[in-house]
Amino acid sequence: MIRPCDMMTVAMARLIHDGDTVFHGVSSHMPMIATLLAKRLHAPNAVHLNIPGGVDPVKPALREFTSAGGELWETACAGFPLMEVFDLSMRGGLDVAFLSGVQFDDRGNVNASVIGPYDKPKVRLPGGAGSAVLIPTAKRAVIWRTKHDRRTFAREVDFVTAQGNVSEIVTPLCVLTMYQGQLILKSVHPYTTIDEVAENTAFPIRYFSIETTPPPTAEEMRALCAIDPLDLRNIEFR
Repeated sequence: MIRPCDMMTVAMARLIHDGDTVFHGVSSHMPMIATLLAKRLHAPNAVHLNIPGGVDPVKPALREFTSAGGELWETACAGFPLMEVFDLSMRGGLDVAFLSGVQFDDRGNVNASVIGPYDKPKVRLPGGAGSAVLIPTAKRAVIWRTKHDRRTFAREVDFVTAQGNVSEIVTPLCVLTMYQGQLILKSVHPYTTIDEVAENTAFPIRYFSIETTPPPTAEEMRALCAIDPLDLRNIEFR
């Protein structure tokens, strides 16, 4: 049986091209492992940037609870601090930024600020942090979210924290992609259906054809287990 964490990690890894400069933030276990997976299998020349500032860490001993630990620095080939990542992105040099949020609409707007009215919110969220800079400036902002329901994929976000270069959104159910300023369905994961995706999405699902996300290959699963023996990619599903 395919686990959502494996499907999402592999789907994200496949979005990384050889030679891409890739950044992921804190609390980003799946994007971190996806980046390491892509470098191992099909994108050896991708450049891995991260919060601690270690460039291209080599076989980091991944530890529990963080995707911004010292292991990403200890075996790095160079240092590139976070403030330089923002500068790189604003100069057009960051190819892929893996980011997240709490609420999304079909125009690719991202909310990570509040649920409800801004002046009297039901819930106050952490805010945009680096997303407000990176989503508009990275060449491709790949969004990942471990929940796919109607509150998350809303007809209209309660607050626009960031908007801009959203390329794909990867969820436990599917991969969505931007087309002419609107999110459309790119593929449905093998263990679900388009009906389930539609039932859990508040805005209408649009697509050119109903594609199935290719399941993880045996080679991808072997590499995942070698890179992530602690199964950190599953931490948000536990």
